[in-house]
Amino acid sequence: MNIEKVAVIGAGVMGASIAAHFANAGIPVDLLDVVPKQSVNRNAIAEGAIAKLLKAEPQAFMHPNNARLLTPGNIEDDLGKLTQADWVIEAVVENPAIKQALYQQLAAVCRPDTLVSSNTSTLPLSLLTRNQPDSFKRRFLITHFFNPPRYMRLLELVAQPEFDAGLLNTITTFADIKLGKGCVLCNDTPGFIANRIGTFWIQSALLEAIAMNLTVEQCDAAMSLFGIPKTGVFGLLDLVGLDLMPHILASFKQTLPPDDHLSAIAVVPPLLHNMITGGYTGRKGQGGFYRLQSGAGHTVKEAMDLQSGEYRPGEKFQIKDVSHQPDDLRTFLTGSDALNRYTWRVLSGTLHYTAGLIPEIAADIVAVDTAMRLGYNWRYGPFELLDHLGVDWFVEQLTREQRSVPGLLATRHDLYRVDKAELQFRDKSDRYHPLQRQEGVLLLSDVKRRGPPLLENASASLWDIGDGIVCLEFHSKMNTLDPDNLGLIQQSIETVKQGYKGLVIYNEGEHFSTGVNLTLLVPAIIQQDRETIKSIVRLGQQTYRALKYAPFPVVGAPSGLALGGGCEILLHCDAIQAHAELYTGLVEVGVGLVPGWGGCKELLRRWQAFPKRPGGPMPFIAKTFEIIGLAKVSQSAQEARELLFLSKNDDITMNKNRLLADAKARALALVADYQPPEPAVYALPGASAQAALEIAARNLFLAGKASAYDLEISRQLAQVLSGGGTDITRLLTEQDILDLELEAILTLVQQPGTLARLEHTLKTGKPLRN
Repeated sequence: MNIEKVAVIGAGVMGASIAAHFANAGIPVDLLDVVPKQSVNRNAIAEGAIAKLLKAEPQAFMHPNNARLLTPGNIEDDLGKLTQADWVIEAVVENPAIKQALYQQLAAVCRPDTLVSSNTSTLPLSLLTRNQPDSFKRRFLITHFFNPPRYMRLLELVAQPEFDAGLLNTITTFADIKLGKGCVLCNDTPGFIANRIGTFWIQSALLEAIAMNLTVEQCDAAMSLFGIPKTGVFGLLDLVGLDLMPHILASFKQTLPPDDHLSAIAVVPPLLHNMITGGYTGRKGQGGFYRLQSGAGHTVKEAMDLQSGEYRPGEKFQIKDVSHQPDDLRTFLTGSDALNRYTWRVLSGTLHYTAGLIPEIAADIVAVDTAMRLGYNWRYGPFELLDHLGVDWFVEQLTREQRSVPGLLATRHDLYRVDKAELQFRDKSDRYHPLQRQEGVLLLSDVKRRGPPLLENASASLWDIGDGIVCLEFHSKMNTLDPDNLGLIQQSIETVKQGYKGLVIYNEGEHFSTGVNLTLLVPAIIQQDRETIKSIVRLGQQTYRALKYAPFPVVGAPSGLALGGGCEILLHCDAIQAHAELYTGLVEVGVGLVPGWGGCKELLRRWQAFPKRPGGPMPFIAKTFEIIGLAKVSQSAQEARELLFLSKNDDITMNKNRLLADAKARALALVADYQPPEPAVYALPGASAQAALEIAARNLFLAGKASAYDLEISRQLAQVLSGGGTDITRLLTEQDILDLELEAILTLVQQPGTLARLEHTLKTGKPLRN
């Protein structure tokens, strides 16, 4: 069975967002809801939901055109359309009677082989399928998407034993490859996996913070030490909405036995109650534990005082001299200060509670760790964190405090181990089992267990990933680019020449690369050391040029941010296999520069060769000027293709875990009869084009869309893209454009405005509009 058409019933926030993500995967969706009372438009709810999706932040669609795949309708007139659906997802109100009545309607109109699922997050499968025939149970399950569905990779699946095994394989394969989901099979228990553990963690953190008189900034900073996103607990509550917590807690209170630890703490503290009744429900309300207040020409961040219930000026709280290394974390957790004791109470309680839930909520620890990593964006799942801290050490701490030791931890053995380069996990009987990857998944973390890299320095490594393909990995901070990275690229080129077939550039960090390491430039600019600046620019240009014309295929495999020099390296690859969540662009103007490692010449080349561009010598130059001058960054790989950062021949992978395998396959496909590309030539108008571009920039300035210093940068960018002193009769080479890039940078680094932008970005992480 193939899933080629989907229907979503329930056009609320969650149902509509699920429908949008199917559209991102190219799947047409019927989005249905009830007929609104006293409305002429019977599809008003679904149509309104689609309109909201187009304005949603963060963006629900990977490209606005994807909205065309959604067809609005209503359940009174359009249930007949479900005969065409391969999968029907119910996302209506959490009322068992309403859901069960709907399922009876679906059973009457859907094909016998149509998959039916519920997106419920609170109701048990046994309740939903009560009084349903076996034929319905064989094709019905819970598919719990996390919000927002485009960005959250977890999909929890809850199926009864009689569920059709073939259908389960179909849905997991489809969700994995087409939707980019990590599918986790859960037992039919309250909250399934992620929300059961996540709610315990959040509630513990909230209650302990109030009891111990700590600030929200302190608590969130402490949590981030352990691989939890910087939003921490209180930023996360603001994001999801404080008003959800009473409903979630009430549900757990009702469905869990009284002796369950979550049930025991499932109470709404007065502070939270007062905030909700006052409209302080988080980002969607008047604020939450944090809020932004505008005044005196700037925005001020405020934080809630957990004792008084009043807002106060926010404070930046940083925990110094504590790394992510186990020794540092253990020392921090055993400290005597209030924040140390708070962190230990919250984390030890969460890990202790989780260890006691196997096999109640899931068959093994892998399912739990996967759910928390993908559903809550934790760097480590709970059992991975226990191994990181040391199971023996953790049990010793519990014993000292005279707390019970969960049976899973009683032997004090590691929960994961590596045996003959194979990662294994432990069960409750103290037996180890191989951790099986799905077909088509290749992880660099697995490759690293097999042996040392071919090449390595502080910023990059080269790995043999099999079949004659090697992988170049950046691992500097934010994967920024420096002489070490560039040097290893050059060494890698020579290594591949000596006995390999192709090169993939990929890493498993959050971001592909945020560009050049600016700390290398600022001292040279302050000292006006033109030779050092020139050498850095030339090193990048020469390295990327060598990569482009290497005698073997090079495939870029980016995910997350690929900015500045990170974008430029992709523009020099033979092909790109991009993760769907790719945010790429040439953003150098934000720090007072222009692209200097070939970004101008490569984007100019792409727009010059674009078959659908308007004719004449100016349109492709103007388009390149617009993209670079406005520092446009794609909000997805689909948008990157529209900006020509990706070509029509480049591919997109929805599931990040499949990106390396897809990129490797792409490199192998290019090996046969590979020839490096022919060098580009450019027919540029020179002075007339420069004048036109400067007029366009001036108009943006007069309209208030560009700053005074933006004009100066635009003049230098216009000089590069117009060809400098050339004219239309002279063809310029790639080296000519590279020389113009260097000249523009050497001019800009002499300006105080560029230094101000660079220093401001390094200090705040944000661009300066001067």
